[in-house]
Amino acid sequence: MTQRGSRTGLLQVCAAGVLWGTGGLAVTVLHERDGLGAMTVSAWRMLLAAVALIGFAVVTRRASVVRTTVRDHPGMAVLVGCGTAAYQGLYFVSVLMVGVSVATVVSLGLAPILAAVWEHLHARTRPSAREAGVLAAALTGLVLISATAGHGSAGPGDSPYLGLLLAVTAGATYAATTVLGHTIAQRTDPVALTTCTTTVGAVALAPFLLVAAMGNDPLIGTSAASLGLLAYLGIATMALAYGLLYAGLRTTSGSVATVATLLEPVSAALLAAALLGERLPWPALLGGALILIAVAALRSTEKHPIPA
Repeated sequence: MTQRGSRTGLLQVCAAGVLWGTGGLAVTVLHERDGLGAMTVSAWRMLLAAVALIGFAVVTRRASVVRTTVRDHPGMAVLVGCGTAAYQGLYFVSVLMVGVSVATVVSLGLAPILAAVWEHLHARTRPSAREAGVLAAALTGLVLISATAGHGSAGPGDSPYLGLLLAVTAGATYAATTVLGHTIAQRTDPVALTTCTTTVGAVALAPFLLVAAMGNDPLIGTSAASLGLLAYLGIATMALAYGLLYAGLRTTSGSVATVATLLEPVSAALLAAALLGERLPWPALLGGALILIAVAALRSTEKHPIPA
């Protein structure tokens, strides 16, 4: 792995994080404007992304590469695809319950910690004293955010603590799929991998569209702006962002990737403050700062593991 390749991979993952940071805001707007549920939006997002990726694969003559990926790695493609679908569904539901800022900071802040723990266990190493301090700071940050969930910010629903639990579960799912994605990304084409996993995720979430169609919930937005937001979610925050993630994972470890995608809460918080008027009380701000500092420090501490 060259230094230039590693740097390029890190930039690709960072770009994915920036794109993801706009997703929570788009989901909130669609919910408030058209009454679309989080799982309905998630299903449309993955379906539109799958259609775009399959079309791109056909136009660029990569369909055979996609078929080869499915044939060679069917189990991993299904696991990563279903994990991706579960993560985004859990995340978007938590956004509607506790707001963009809290949901994003908790889910994205927890993922690097879990990924680093797994990599230490897998490599049979133990964290240094500095890394243990980093993890303690991150957990303190989570406690501070938990204590203020649903208070003093625009957007939370009636179940802030359930929303917080869903955000934590989303973070765990994201960490697991990123570690698995890193494993398979080493041996596959990133566009083919994104196409396979996104198509699997779209199939997994398709029942939610049927539920919306048969129930009283809106199935899809009717305005051009709403349809444009759905297209943006599918093409930019799913197809393009995950393509960048899997390309970056070819030269970037799972734990480093989850740290790099912390650009998501930064961009999400800025957008939420500017457009939704979200405000967090100072303990939540302090907690978010502790998480961001902690997970950023993991990038340097992982370089010097101590054998167990």
